[in-house]
Amino acid sequence: MTRTKQVLAVALMFVAVTGFIAPAGAENQVLKMATTTSTDNTGLLDYLAPRFKQDTGVELQWVSVGTGKALELGRNCDVDVLLVHAPAAEKKFVEEGHGVDRRQVMYNDFVVIGPRTDPAQVRGLAVADAMKKMARDKAIFVSRGDDSGTNKKEIGLWKKAGIEGIDKEAWYVQTGQGMMATINVAAERNGYTLTDRGTYITYENNQKGNPPLVILVEGDPGLFNQYSVIPINPAKCPDTKFDLAKKYSDWMASEPIQQFIGDFKLLDKQLFIPNAK
Repeated sequence: MTRTKQVLAVALMFVAVTGFIAPAGAENQVLKMATTTSTDNTGLLDYLAPRFKQDTGVELQWVSVGTGKALELGRNCDVDVLLVHAPAAEKKFVEEGHGVDRRQVMYNDFVVIGPRTDPAQVRGLAVADAMKKMARDKAIFVSRGDDSGTNKKEIGLWKKAGIEGIDKEAWYVQTGQGMMATINVAAERNGYTLTDRGTYITYENNQKGNPPLVILVEGDPGLFNQYSVIPINPAKCPDTKFDLAKKYSDWMASEPIQQFIGDFKLLDKQLFIPNAK
């Protein structure tokens, strides 16, 4: 695909996702962000974007993809800022000079969910033990398989459990889709999956509080899920709106907005916990 076509494709994707086309002369007040599906699926961005516009006059456009794709959009100078959750990949992105001033802003955690009947009997186990048991029992496990932050975490958990080559196993299903779609496939297959807690709460809410998949493994330190804001480096991408990206980063880390993030709930459950420094 030519560079012109790539830029056009990204622009069309932004319009499709946000429904927003900047009016003539307002281009400098539009901030383009690549983010993860979890911040979009949960409704967090729909909650934050109007407040950002109110506080700064800047219109936030975003496209929600896996963190791997979000980082690629940043490398290609197609966006101005990232909101992502794969720390190792983010640090490499910054070390390579593509992003600057990476700032932690909030976290939640990952959980393993599965059928209420829990056929592999993993309820309450440490995450490594749960992964081993699912593999041993050949229990259906549905993976995003999309190089997202969640997918990266999941692959890391299998490796830490000493399990290799699962992508060749019949019980291991890869959707290549976002988190909510993957949860729905897991429910259809009576299988297990790994999700961030925020998306699970949204799924639970969509199921009227009676979901077919429930949380079975949680609370393990290895399931911590940090989200960070990364402005794109203007030295690599001269046309990036670094001033607006920095404004967004500062805004996300400000005390009022940290409180605002903490107040965002579904089913009276907190989806993200602010932790900007």
